[in-house]
Amino acid sequence: MKFFTPSFLIVCCFVLGGMMFKSMAPTICSGIRQDDSIFVLTGDQRRIPFAMRQLRKYPNADLYIIGAGATVPVNTTQQVVIESDSKSTYQNALAIKDIAIKNGLDRLVVVTTEDHINRAMYLIEHELPNTEIIACPATLTGMPPAKRLERWTTEYIKYIVTMFGIKES
Repeated sequence: MKFFTPSFLIVCCFVLGGMMFKSMAPTICSGIRQDDSIFVLTGDQRRIPFAMRQLRKYPNADLYIIGAGATVPVNTTQQVVIESDSKSTYQNALAIKDIAIKNGLDRLVVVTTEDHINRAMYLIEHELPNTEIIACPATLTGMPPAKRLERWTTEYIKYIVTMFGIKES
């Protein structure tokens, strides 16, 4: 029974929790309506191109690019709103809240990468509890497995920290 030390049990809980965290992440983008408001969080080069592909499928949707370094995509004829002041996922959630309240939005679509979607959704849902929020995850295609594991682990740790009330992680 020496095998079941407190350290071993903590590591087991962490690993099992990480497996649950990954398995609970949405894997497909579904449920978007023609007139939805799509919010894409910057921070990974896959997110904006993925959001632009979604926008082509839904030409009446509005696109909001949220986060530091946000720029207007070159090839778009649709209106794109840029918010480039927020620098963290929590600040993104606050910016989305401001936009949603200002525009009377009761439903929105959130685009971010699959490893980031759980924490982003948690923070946005916490700020907008009466708003329907649809997850639209961009996959981490073309990424080596070790880098994927590193990203998932980092996001899992940030999620745990967020659950303890530390939102700026």
